[in-house]
Amino acid sequence: MTQPVLGILTLYLNDAGVLEERDYYQKMTVEGRKLGLNVFVFTPQDVHDKTNLIRALFYDPDTKLWRRKWTAFPDMIFDRCRIQRSPRFDQLLKFRAKYASRLFLNRPLRNKWTIHSVLSKDSRFRNYLPKTRYFESLQDVYDMLRAYPLLYLKPINGTGGRGILRIEREKNGMLLVQGRDQKRRIVQPVRMKAERLSGYLANWNLKDTKYIVQQGIQLKLASGRVHDYRLLVQKDGTGEWTVTGCAGRIGAYGSITANLHGGGKAVKMDKLLQAWFREEDKIARIKEEVESFGIGVAQYLELCYDALCELAIDIAIDRGGRIWMIEVNPKPAREVFIRAGEEDVYRQAIAKPLEYALWKYKRMKTLKSKRNGIDEQTGR
Repeated sequence: MTQPVLGILTLYLNDAGVLEERDYYQKMTVEGRKLGLNVFVFTPQDVHDKTNLIRALFYDPDTKLWRRKWTAFPDMIFDRCRIQRSPRFDQLLKFRAKYASRLFLNRPLRNKWTIHSVLSKDSRFRNYLPKTRYFESLQDVYDMLRAYPLLYLKPINGTGGRGILRIEREKNGMLLVQGRDQKRRIVQPVRMKAERLSGYLANWNLKDTKYIVQQGIQLKLASGRVHDYRLLVQKDGTGEWTVTGCAGRIGAYGSITANLHGGGKAVKMDKLLQAWFREEDKIARIKEEVESFGIGVAQYLELCYDALCELAIDIAIDRGGRIWMIEVNPKPAREVFIRAGEEDVYRQAIAKPLEYALWKYKRMKTLKSKRNGIDEQTGR
């Protein structure tokens, strides 16, 4: 019997055809072979619309080489495309619209502001969300500073800590401003009077770039480095949402975020929680609540946005043990687990989307057979 085929949809990083997650796609191909699933990688640029053929990339685990080959459309598409400011992203939007009827494992989520707004509508999640405003003018920043001593300004479509600013109101009324630029480089901290803030922020083009202003949570460890947690929630081989793992992240010295791409390091969740709290029963309660929250968010967002198969939810836990949602990432990397020494969790993080794809494929075949009046047991 012909094996089902999964096409991983991605974007080249540049005109030279560089792929961002080549190593991850290799691992997915190897794992797919074990499960009886053929895997290839393609971009919208590789699709020949008139013939409906794809000049796709195939990885051969035996030779450890990539090769291109013309092939038919896959049975299922796993969308790994992240936002780019390039003509390649415009091509992606056209591809998604043209082939919307194809079987996708996951559909795109919206930006940070929209996700915050959607989750705010459900009373189950409101207590986990920092107060947030869409940036319309500098008055939004000043209003939020009066209410909260710590703020984060974030681009609504930003990833990896790019373009984020942290503003802290100190006891003497001075403001401490620091951040990361669009290339993730650390912006050196600056202290200033409140009246100087407008001039400083003018260089960041907040309105045109589209930013949110968000209540900040104090997350500095004794070392002065900030920390948070990456929670990975995925569908499994039965089509159910499960928590694959949760790992801690500790930011680089001088960084306002804990992102690994910004120089942060990964640690096991228990180790980081034990450095933050001493009570084991409190840690157990927090872990249980984190898992329940993560699955609840995934289920709710799937209802709002159709097909999803995995989400990374970045969370913070304050000194009182309260859980805060930092953001939701629908195209998560999973290196945090291997870097934290969680080899089994890392393997599961690669395998689960493939196991879910097989479940989805079999379910689709069963439904199609029923529609055609065919009993799969008898073939009649």
